[in-house]
Amino acid sequence: MTIKDTAQAWEIRATETPFVGKKTSVRTDEVVMPDGSVVHRDYQVHPGSVAVLALDDEDRVLLIKQYRHPVRQKLWEIPAGLLDVPGENPLHAAQRELYEEAHVKAEDWRVLTDVYTTPGGCDEAVRVFLARGLSEADGDRFAVEDEEADMEHARVPVDELVRGVLAGELHNNCLVVGVLSLVAARGGEGLDALRPAQAPWPARPFEA
Repeated sequence: MTIKDTAQAWEIRATETPFVGKKTSVRTDEVVMPDGSVVHRDYQVHPGSVAVLALDDEDRVLLIKQYRHPVRQKLWEIPAGLLDVPGENPLHAAQRELYEEAHVKAEDWRVLTDVYTTPGGCDEAVRVFLARGLSEADGDRFAVEDEEADMEHARVPVDELVRGVLAGELHNNCLVVGVLSLVAARGGEGLDALRPAQAPWPARPFEA
């Protein structure tokens, strides 16, 4: 038996969008269940995101600490951001986020993993990249604002991050998934066996 997620779309009798925000919206669908009944499902419509686990030559991960208002905490995270336009190349978006949030560029890019953050209530899909061969980016630093103006930066050894994840001290989804996927990849076929940076992404199709 192959354990693999599969595409499927149940019939939608009606749909409406009761809320439209700056970056996301909320949609209500009337969905037909297998027994023929119809139920309402509310969920957040999201453009999709990318995240970057940037690993330096000393086996440290580049982190930022940022205030996240919905959870009322400052969280240690890996650089991440939204896909700005439908169909945007996720690698280009990831390179942009690494530059804007850390003023860093990378020579080697791989796809570490693809995830749905909260599929029971949001359609957000995230592609997590592994970036290696880090160096300071050229040009001026990106001008930050709002929560990003208060960001802290650090480079933390992988082993310390694993300890923090398992101890319940680190909670950001992309950080947790990224670090544990990195460790799993190393224990398997190795990092060079990861998918190429331009690997297809059915959740958010793009032009290479």
